[in-house]
Amino acid sequence: MVSVPYCHVMESLAEQTRWLDAVDQAALVSSGQVSPGELIRAAAERIEHLDRTTNAVNLRWFDETIQRAEAGLLPDGPLRGVPFLLKDLWAHYAGHRITNGNRAMRDADYVSSSSTWIVDRFERAGLAIMGRGASPEWGSLPTTEPLAFGITRNPWNPDYSPGGSSGGSAAAVAAGMVPVAHASDGGGSIRIPASCCGLVGLKTSQGRITVGPARDESGLGVELCVSRSVRDTALLLDISHGAGTGDTVIAPLPMRPYLDEVGAEPGRLRIGMIDFHPRGVAVDADCAAAVQHAGRLLESLGHHVEEAFPAALGDEVFPKHFSTMWATNMAVNCTRAGEMIGRELSPDDVEPLNWALVEWARVLDAESYALALAAASSFRRSMQSWWNDDGWDLLLTPTMARTPAPVRTFENDPERPMAPFATSGTYVPFTSAFNASFQPAINVPMHWTADGLPVGVQLVAAYAREDLLIRVASQLEVAAPWAHRRPALS
Repeated sequence: MVSVPYCHVMESLAEQTRWLDAVDQAALVSSGQVSPGELIRAAAERIEHLDRTTNAVNLRWFDETIQRAEAGLLPDGPLRGVPFLLKDLWAHYAGHRITNGNRAMRDADYVSSSSTWIVDRFERAGLAIMGRGASPEWGSLPTTEPLAFGITRNPWNPDYSPGGSSGGSAAAVAAGMVPVAHASDGGGSIRIPASCCGLVGLKTSQGRITVGPARDESGLGVELCVSRSVRDTALLLDISHGAGTGDTVIAPLPMRPYLDEVGAEPGRLRIGMIDFHPRGVAVDADCAAAVQHAGRLLESLGHHVEEAFPAALGDEVFPKHFSTMWATNMAVNCTRAGEMIGRELSPDDVEPLNWALVEWARVLDAESYALALAAASSFRRSMQSWWNDDGWDLLLTPTMARTPAPVRTFENDPERPMAPFATSGTYVPFTSAFNASFQPAINVPMHWTADGLPVGVQLVAAYAREDLLIRVASQLEVAAPWAHRRPALS
């Protein structure tokens, strides 16, 4: 690991590049103003200093990354030399450790023998992969407090959570350690930490980006990034989208690069807006205010905005089926982790909530899981019909029902192991529906509380319309800029 003193003078490269997005950092390299090694050293300097407060980066390989850069081994892609982190959850990187936030995998020092295909694409683009952003164990909660590594804290206020499960990535980007970082989303895990940390977070359509070779695009999870600018998200999508061999769900190819959608005119759109939850989940005033502000802004940009939403959002039955799928995924995660380290995991290896989910899944029968999958298919068709048949272009909602949670809100309780799962339902009722419906959705930072905590809004488009989300998000970025908003962390 590189060990360098943190320099507070404005002339330091670490300070000069701290708030530059990935596009601008890549331009410094391509123009010859800085070398990839210098850019990576600056990021390492920031991480070593700032992460004392946030605890966002749980695995580091700075020396190796610098050596590769200085030996000219980074591919000459559009993001050559830009510092980058992988989420510590199923994103295998050949020759490097991964823990999935689990103590047994951490203690086994498990090293991946091959890379997942999206990681290969990140490497080919020239990104300098420096380490891993922390994740809750197997990504099961909307916070990042794994027993394996401890609490990750929000750079805007360390007494609060950065969200989850991509909380380490989000905290690192929000703090200015790196300009962009890998993230994944199976129930809101890109959008939730983006909301908590004041970032852009795009959940792509299922099948937009392969999750091969080991995972299945027909599942709940997708992968991309969290970033500080819409153009960074668009460029990351450009370098990573596309199917892989044997994929079961494949989104249509875009008409042109997603980066070209930044600043493109979206036309006058028909946008439904909701600042409450149809199932009666309470919504904080700040979360409602963020939606109302975004709605007024979209109207001022020429769009038609009215209160409207898909009836399926009020479905009282489907959340139970989603929980069946969620628990089953936890059991699969537990089994796969055991296979990787060469022994079966026990309750001593797994956090109480996740072990409770594993036990629940193990008493479910095959019919229950099949019925959950059938319910998901029906839910997906019902949800998508609002866009495809009823003629709506976008849905605007809060990303979260509540403002960022104080740390330990979702703390494990061995006496009530399912309590954190129940609590999460009061915070994040708006996101998982669109994992089940396969639709793209983006968080945009639109509001800050009186105490200075970010609050995002969610825009949802029809299946495969990431282009439209990028156009509208970039409209909002120009109309209500957020790049100047930075946490006071120093």
